[in-house]
Amino acid sequence: MIERYCLPEMARVWTDENKFKMWLEVELAVCEALSISGKIPSAALKRIKKKASFNIKRIEAIENTVKHDMIAFLTNISENVGKDSIYIHRGLTSSDVLDTALALQLKDASNILLADLEILARTIKYQARKYKDTLMIGRTHGIHAEPITFGFKLAGWYSEIMRHLDIIKSVKEHISFGKISGAVGTYAHIEPGVEEYVCKKLGLKSEPVSTQIIPRDRHAQYLATLSIVASSIEKFATEIRTLQRTEIAEVEEPFTEGQKGSSAMPHKRNPVICEQLCGLARVIRANALCSLENVSLWNERDISHSSVERIIIPDSTILLDYMLKKMAYVIKNLTVKTENMKKNLSITSNAIFSQRLLLEIVGRGYSREKIYPLIQKLSQEGFKDKKELKKFLTEKEIEKCFDIKYYTKNIKNVLKRIGI
Repeated sequence: MIERYCLPEMARVWTDENKFKMWLEVELAVCEALSISGKIPSAALKRIKKKASFNIKRIEAIENTVKHDMIAFLTNISENVGKDSIYIHRGLTSSDVLDTALALQLKDASNILLADLEILARTIKYQARKYKDTLMIGRTHGIHAEPITFGFKLAGWYSEIMRHLDIIKSVKEHISFGKISGAVGTYAHIEPGVEEYVCKKLGLKSEPVSTQIIPRDRHAQYLATLSIVASSIEKFATEIRTLQRTEIAEVEEPFTEGQKGSSAMPHKRNPVICEQLCGLARVIRANALCSLENVSLWNERDISHSSVERIIIPDSTILLDYMLKKMAYVIKNLTVKTENMKKNLSITSNAIFSQRLLLEIVGRGYSREKIYPLIQKLSQEGFKDKKELKKFLTEKEIEKCFDIKYYTKNIKNVLKRIGI
């Protein structure tokens, strides 16, 4: 189901076809660098570039015997290149190719996620503008607090997504490091200039100090960032689920023609998309924990991280791609029940105006400790009896305290800060 909603680009990033293509791209870039330094004849380089190709089924067949994916890949390349294959992978270790290629894949995945975030940001911004004056009750602890607008709520989401755009751009740079430094990162069998050439050609930076691998704190930070973005999506989805509750009924996620909510109860219209998004956020957070455990490896490296990464990195990027697209769909097609928002404002019979009354009276010199219990008592009764209030305020002053526009007078200024 999830694959249907992912852009073909994200699925393509993690295919074997693309992975081997990236591996070959790294290997050929190394050959170019070695040719420049005179270690590979230019004629041989031309033949290598012309003949170098791979066949996935053949690689799989070889791997069944050698039990090593990089060796299987190189064997297949050598079969196609012929005698010039003696120049391929010279001085390299597997992780030179694996980690540098992974950085390229993560850059591509990041670009897709950035495009998703931009679409979601535009969608939220549009709805925030549309509902910037739509009054609703603000809630804390799930309890009525003071009035806000629905656009104000969405503006907070928009601001959050804009922060995520910045942080994904940053972590994309943080993960865009390659290494061509050999078995334990000492450049014993290959010169640092080769790494510099390869990384520059591929649009990467050289890892300042690598071992046999690129340090896994980079990947941990990347996946931790994805989990933060996923948690924001969960936050939005949870809010929609809350506001869709029958007794609140202020918003509703899309419910399409022919859709059914329950096998038993025909009346049900459940927030299944938002519930799904909440569940998937847990998976991405769990994956981030695995990436943190990958940071600590034995000595200059082991491969306990490798098996984990083959699952958590593709899964996390694919899942977040899906989640961002689905949230954009939900918000774009959200049913906003403004009449219910208006009705819910009056449920507490003016109790929501308690703070303004408190401040108004205290502002006239009365003790807060004395007035608070009075306002607390009167608010629980919905301020039906205003006799006590008239000891401190005139009728006109009391009515002014029940003006709902007072609470939203600065919302437009807040929205202007973020361009809404």
